[in-house]
Amino acid sequence: MPSCDEIAFSTAELARYDRHINLPEFGLESQKKLKAAKVVVVGAGGLGSPLLLYLAAAGVGTIGIVDFDIVADSNLQRQVLFGQEAIGQQKTAAAKKRLEDLNPHLCITLHNTRLGLENALEILKNYDVIADGTDNIPSRYLVNDAAVLLQKTLVYASIYHFEGQVSVFNYRDEKGVLGPNYRDLHPTLPPSELAPNCADAGVLGVLPGIIGSIQACEVIKIITGIGTPLSGRLFVFDALHLETHTFNLHRRDDNPLNGENPTIHCLLDYDYFCGSKPQKTVKEISAEELVQWQQNGEIFQLVDVREPREYETSNIGGALMPLTTIATHIGKLYRDRKVVIHCRTGERSIRAIQELEDKFGFDNLYNLTGGIIAYQAAI
Repeated sequence: MPSCDEIAFSTAELARYDRHINLPEFGLESQKKLKAAKVVVVGAGGLGSPLLLYLAAAGVGTIGIVDFDIVADSNLQRQVLFGQEAIGQQKTAAAKKRLEDLNPHLCITLHNTRLGLENALEILKNYDVIADGTDNIPSRYLVNDAAVLLQKTLVYASIYHFEGQVSVFNYRDEKGVLGPNYRDLHPTLPPSELAPNCADAGVLGVLPGIIGSIQACEVIKIITGIGTPLSGRLFVFDALHLETHTFNLHRRDDNPLNGENPTIHCLLDYDYFCGSKPQKTVKEISAEELVQWQQNGEIFQLVDVREPREYETSNIGGALMPLTTIATHIGKLYRDRKVVIHCRTGERSIRAIQELEDKFGFDNLYNLTGGIIAYQAAI
């Protein structure tokens, strides 16, 4: 981070940040720290929307955005960063346009890719603070482990149904004492079926706005040094009853990442260890190939393994056979023609194919790579 002595503001910037600068506990020096800071937000969805909006409005000088998704109409119920005109666009590009409209005095860096073990360290190393806006368990472990390996502070949050959580991980205080990280809260990865993402489980639309705003507040506190960060504490918010609880967290001696005898020294294949990645290969078909099949009159069966509520919101004409009850639909599946199975992103459909092949001997199943999201983008 450059020295604050090197940071200067234009007249327009001084006017924009006037309410910050007038705060006795904040002032011009804190605003300089914000302008000098580099913050990366992983995920431009429900949590990422308020995070990015408030970090940009506050004047964080460099903001990185990591996301590979496109904007869908079902996002707009909670992802207030986007409007109707952004549907079908890459989230990173749509976010950049909105943030630059909100505050033109920033540098917005886009990483239009899925964060994975092959690129996480390279992307995240260039930032001072990492904010986790992901919505699935493997990604949370990936971001946490990368932050610890890179010695970066991580502002964590998660949302589920009507509840949200926030904490600050891997934070070193002014005395040099290192705080806990995500593996002190959850040392090992659970099976993926025990932790569905927001698309599978649902979430109250206003909840990520509340939790993401708290995340943004923690990022600002860390950068400027004001207040007391949520390091060593887990903040839990219950939207249904408007109750909050704060639990103390401590570093564990058996933390496999940075405990007394660490066993993890590099990033792992988190999808594999969480059980959300197939342990054997299934046949795949791309969205573009599926479109060609349809245009050429190819004879095949299209099957959708999402839940009924998802199907009612948006579908591409496949027969609905939810993954949770796939075994009850065996009689509806053809064995004498190709069967293309899809879900939202291509992960649940892989598990459906594995079950159908292993238990019922199907050999004519194809997974739609990238799911309905990829298909909608292709057409």
